[in-house]
Amino acid sequence: MKTIAEINERIKQGKAVVLTAEEMTKAVKEMGAEKAAKEIDVVTTGTFSPMCSSGMLFNIGQTEAPSLRASKMWLNDVPCCAGLAAVDGFLGATEVREGDPLNQIYPGEFKYGGAHVIEDLIAGRKVKLRCESYTTDCYPKKFFEKEITINDLKYAQMLNPRNCYQNYNVAVNENQNRILYTYMGALRPHMQNANYATAGELSPLFNDPYFKTIGLGTRIFLGGGVGYVIGAGTQHVPNPKRTEKGIPMSGSGTLMVKGDMKQMSDRYIRAHSLLGYGVSMAVGVGIPIPILNAEMAQFTGVSNEDILMPVKDYSRDYQNLNPRIIKHVSYAELVSGTIEIEGRKVETHPLTSYQRSREIAEVLKEWIEKGEFLLTQPVETIEAY
Repeated sequence: MKTIAEINERIKQGKAVVLTAEEMTKAVKEMGAEKAAKEIDVVTTGTFSPMCSSGMLFNIGQTEAPSLRASKMWLNDVPCCAGLAAVDGFLGATEVREGDPLNQIYPGEFKYGGAHVIEDLIAGRKVKLRCESYTTDCYPKKFFEKEITINDLKYAQMLNPRNCYQNYNVAVNENQNRILYTYMGALRPHMQNANYATAGELSPLFNDPYFKTIGLGTRIFLGGGVGYVIGAGTQHVPNPKRTEKGIPMSGSGTLMVKGDMKQMSDRYIRAHSLLGYGVSMAVGVGIPIPILNAEMAQFTGVSNEDILMPVKDYSRDYQNLNPRIIKHVSYAELVSGTIEIEGRKVETHPLTSYQRSREIAEVLKEWIEKGEFLLTQPVETIEAY
């Protein structure tokens, strides 16, 4: 048994042994969980994938007299939620710029939205802020407009209600005779392709499937800076069906996270325009897993072969809330480029960048080895039974 405090002391002394999740999978296979638990202190994970339920909480400050109570706000003509306080706002990643034809011209291109604004700000580019208001005795200004950068914002935090799905669907179009445009990308007719997301054995929540070490206050890599877990995500499922190794067999655990956008990099926050669907945002997340005992070593030894993902039909079942699963396939099969469904070979296409996920795990490993990143003891862990 080790404690997080003991591991942090080893990090401070430059003695901590840190492996990425890929490296840990090999280590556990070679030496077993008991020995790995004694020799390894931290395992770093990473994922870089579209995460629609993301956004920016910000405050523009009172920039010039007279004072303003912004009842409506826009950034580069993308509407923000201003129903918070005088100059607070929230911008959702999937919000679309005003005037976008949406899917009236099908399939819509969704060229610019909240995720693009967030990426522009993180990249240091200027965006146009526009505010409107009814007047009050304490806030007499009716209108305000100005080009700003992220440094002009008094406060800019990424606040993501639902990130890091523990598992997710493999999406196919089983029945329709046309292409379906979905948040899982374009699905060709009669299962000509299968699209999937997650970083497999690198993915954070596969390495701690029961949330033994992850919870309120867990310090993480978020978008290139330091962030924190602030609770379970908005669609968290605590008790999914699991494999014998504890791996969920469907979409299950999720996290709510936050972090300072002024620390972030547009290398790890990227806007996506999904044809025929809308705007999304790829978010880079890395979570360090402390190896407190042999059980945690075993969990972090998860391999792509251990991870089973459900193949779901998006032509009928998904929109009709039909729980049917066509079959389960392993992540190892998915990354091979083809899977077999009903006796036929189906091409697979990832929405998650495995290369960038690996990079995030490597960067987090480097931070810890340099003593620049310490682990935190969560105030409470997230329930997962």
